[in-house]
Amino acid sequence: MTMPHHALEIMLTHSLSPAALHRAARVLPLAANHDATRLALVEAKTAHRAARRLRHRLGARLPIDVITTHYPDADHTVLLNVAFPPATHAFLKAQARRAHQTPERFVQLALHRALAQHADQETDRLDRAVRQLLAHTTPAYLISAVGHALTRLPERPTL
Repeated sequence: MTMPHHALEIMLTHSLSPAALHRAARVLPLAANHDATRLALVEAKTAHRAARRLRHRLGARLPIDVITTHYPDADHTVLLNVAFPPATHAFLKAQARRAHQTPERFVQLALHRALAQHADQETDRLDRAVRQLLAHTTPAYLISAVGHALTRLPERPTL
C-alpha cells in the first residue's frame, strides 16, 4: 500500500534569504507560492500527521507561523496547524477548560465565530453600498454595470 501525499502550505513569519530556503529545501522539497508562503508535499496517512511531520522536519530551519492543507478535504475543511507561543497556548488551554472543550475545539469554534461575523459585516457593507448605488440609478443600469465590471475582474479582490 502506498502512503498518500498531502499538499501543505507553509506561512512564514518573515521572508527568508535564498540560501536559507535552499538549506530547508534540501530537507524537504519546497515550491514557492507567494512571498512568504511555500508549498510542500508530505507523505503521511493523514493531513494531521503530515503537518506534524512537516513541522518536525522544518520547524528548526524555517520560521513557520501556520501550516494549512492546500486543498480542502472531502468534508470541505482545511487543516490549520498553528504553533502558539507558550503563554498563548496556556491561555487557550485555560479558556478551553472553562468552556469544557479541548483547546483545538475552542480555537475552531472561535475561528468559525470570527469568520461568520466577518461574513455578516461584509454582507451588511455590500447591502449599504448597493442601496447607495440604487439611490442614484435604476436596478437595470446597476445590473448592467455589475455584469460589465465582472467581465473585467482583477486576479485578486481588492479590500
